[in-house]
Amino acid sequence: MTDDWRNDRIGSALRGENPAVLRKLEAGFAVIGDVQFLPGYSVLLVDDPVVERLSDLPKSTRLAFLSDMDKLGEAVERACGRLDPAFRRVNLEILGNTDPFLHAHVWPRFDWEPTDLVGRPVWLYPRERWSDQQHALGPQHDAVREAISEELDSLLA
Repeated sequence: MTDDWRNDRIGSALRGENPAVLRKLEAGFAVIGDVQFLPGYSVLLVDDPVVERLSDLPKSTRLAFLSDMDKLGEAVERACGRLDPAFRRVNLEILGNTDPFLHAHVWPRFDWEPTDLVGRPVWLYPRERWSDQQHALGPQHDAVREAISEELDSLLA
């Protein structure tokens, strides 16, 4: 994957050029995360790049975005539960402290995580985990990517 699409994640998704997109949902795009130190990490991107906060959306679109977040969370939960018996749960977060556009993080959590981190926010993982090339999204994550996509298709059917 090239980095160009990362400079305009939503625009590239709208143009069909974002390779991380799993599915277009009602109010956003389900994408697999750039880093996979917790396999299955996904993000819901709002489908309008000028929207910065959940409260910027009209009520009906806001509810659709939250419903999409729920669907993506359930798809990650089902897929990770199927692929890894040590799967524990998913954490859902809308933060918006770094990227200016509305997005929601879906973090799978596992029993094999370090004991000092497993019960704490994922943001406390050492910075090296976030930039280590062994955890960068790539072909080695095709199975989890396909599993989440299958679960999304099932939930959307």
